[in-house]
Amino acid sequence: MQPRQLATKKPFEAVVQEQGATVLRVCRAVLGVHDADDAWSDTFLAALQSYPALPAGANVQAWLVTIAHRKCIDHLRAGNLRALPTDNPPEHPSQLGIPGEGHPELLDAVAHLPPKQRQAVAYHYIAGMPYKDIAVLLGVTPEAARRAGADGVKALRAALAASPVLAHSSTKGDSK
Repeated sequence: MQPRQLATKKPFEAVVQEQGATVLRVCRAVLGVHDADDAWSDTFLAALQSYPALPAGANVQAWLVTIAHRKCIDHLRAGNLRALPTDNPPEHPSQLGIPGEGHPELLDAVAHLPPKQRQAVAYHYIAGMPYKDIAVLLGVTPEAARRAGADGVKALRAALAASPVLAHSSTKGDSK
């Protein structure tokens, strides 16, 4: 056996602890708040089944974001078949907090981006994936993925320019 094959993987629980917040942020950026929890759960259920076959040296974050991407697509496709969420669901806040909470203007602006831009922004800026990997997920060239990310960020900056809470981070290079 090769020395690399002898390396042991982290327990799956540790992977969930380390990558759970990133996967949830990606799901929220792609699907919105209402469906993100379901996609997150589906992602980790699918990952649990195939984790034993994952090579020890694999990029676990990219692997999980790929699974999350596919689960988000499944949720988008099935969206017409599910009941619509209510306006005032009962609130049961987590004691751990919610990743990405605190900037509803930003989440709303991301939700209004076209799908490819929303996905490119989420995968690159939230999950930290390189554009060449995003291109594979989206089925486009790396240049098209980079363009979608840049167009998404430009649209977010324009949408958030009027927001006093987030306006300071909406433009680069301004000295005030």
